[in-house]
Amino acid sequence: MLVTGARGFIGRHLCRHLSSMGHTVLGLGHGAWPELDARKHGVTRWLNAEVHASTLRSVTTGATPDVVYHLAGGSSVAAAVANPREDFMRTVTSALELVEWIRQDAPRTQLVAISSAAVYGDAHVGPIAEQAAIDPISPYGHHKLMMEGVCRSYGRCFGVSSVLARPFSIYGPGLTKQLPWDLSTRIGSGERVITLGGTGRELRDWTHVNDLVQCLERLASVASAGVPTFNIGTGIGTSVVEVANCLADAFARRTGRNPADIRFSGVVRSGDPTSLVADVSAGRRIGLHCELTAQSGLDGFVRWFTEGRNA
Repeated sequence: MLVTGARGFIGRHLCRHLSSMGHTVLGLGHGAWPELDARKHGVTRWLNAEVHASTLRSVTTGATPDVVYHLAGGSSVAAAVANPREDFMRTVTSALELVEWIRQDAPRTQLVAISSAAVYGDAHVGPIAEQAAIDPISPYGHHKLMMEGVCRSYGRCFGVSSVLARPFSIYGPGLTKQLPWDLSTRIGSGERVITLGGTGRELRDWTHVNDLVQCLERLASVASAGVPTFNIGTGIGTSVVEVANCLADAFARRTGRNPADIRFSGVVRSGDPTSLVADVSAGRRIGLHCELTAQSGLDGFVRWFTEGRNA
C-alpha cells in the first residue's frame, strides 16, 4: 500500500489502520519524518517529496503497491482562498502526476482518491446524494472537482481503476485546525466568553477519522475504470452551535469549571456552505458505516487535547 500525504492528520490514522490490518505501508508527502516516528504510525518507508513520477518510482522501488490512497493535496478552504495557485498545484497537479505514473508504471494498481464534500457547494438542504448537483463555491472545492475529473479521464481513456471518496466534516485526535482545534485552543487558554464566526446554525456531518479510515480501506475493493463515487459520513446533521457547546461541556467536565460562553458573530466566512450533510445510502450498500456519535467523538477529542496530544 502507498499513502500520499501520509504524514497529515488523516494520513497518520490511515497508515496505522492499514498496518494494523497486516499491510506494508509506504508513505510519500511533505516534511521530515524520523524513521522511528514513521514506523510508530505504521510506515515502513517514507519519502519527503512532491507527488511526481520520479518520486513515486523512488518510494515504491521493488514494491509496486496494490493500492494507492491519495490524500496529498489542499486541505483547507481558507488556505485555498489565500493561495489558490498553491492549492491547485497540490490538489490537481499531484493527482495528474499520480494517475500518469499508474498508467505507465503500475497499471494493476487500484487508486482510492480523497475528494471532499466541498464539491457540492451551498445549494443543498438535507442529505446530499452523490448524484446531487455539483457547484463548488471555493477554490478548494473547485480543485477537488478538477481532481475527480482527472481520475475519471484516466479511467475512461486508459482504464486506470479508481474510486472517489467525498468525506464530510472529519475530526478526531491529531486534528490541529478547524473548529474542534480552534475552539479547544481558546477554551484551553482560559477564554470564558468566545465569539465564533457564522450563525451557529450551519449544519455539518461530523465524521470521526477512525470511521473514515475503515471506509477508505473498504473502498479499494470497488475501484474500477468507471470511477465510482461515495460520500463518507454519518448521515446526521449537527449544528455548529451544538458541536461548540458539546466541546465546551466536555472541557467543563474535565476541568471542573463552568462551560465557556459560546457566541456567534453572524458573519459567514467566504466559501463556507450553510449545510453539508451526507446521504450515505450508496455507501451502506457496499458496507461503509460511520457509527461514532459526535458526542462520543468530541469527548475523545477533548481527552486527547488535554492529555498530551499524542496521536
